[in-house]
Amino acid sequence: MKRLSFLALATLAACGTPQEQCISRNTRDLRTVDRLIKESEGNLARGYAFETVTVYESYWTTCERPAPAGQPAPPPRLCLDERPVTETRPKAIDLKEEARKLESLKEKRKELARQAEKVIAACKAQYPE
Repeated sequence: MKRLSFLALATLAACGTPQEQCISRNTRDLRTVDRLIKESEGNLARGYAFETVTVYESYWTTCERPAPAGQPAPPPRLCLDERPVTETRPKAIDLKEEARKLESLKEKRKELARQAEKVIAACKAQYPE
């Protein structure tokens, strides 16, 4: 019961008011640039970046075998299968290039923030709360 009420509450919270939806929809690029700035600042602070890599690991599982026509199904047997596993690994970076990238992202953020001010004002005017 608790799980169901939590799910319903989370679904309702995700919807947001029309004003919030308008602002969120029109400031997506700004949020993306903010995320990239945080990532770049973390890379510079650490001295390296992280990369996400998907590797496949083998595991044993039971496999059903098809039954010959008119006969009972044979018992299942063990077979080898693979599953994807996502790993995060450290990656060497050029710190000077990362600093240049960070400066470029900060300039882009200023530009997007100026544009977002107009959009936010328009959303507030269109959907007053």
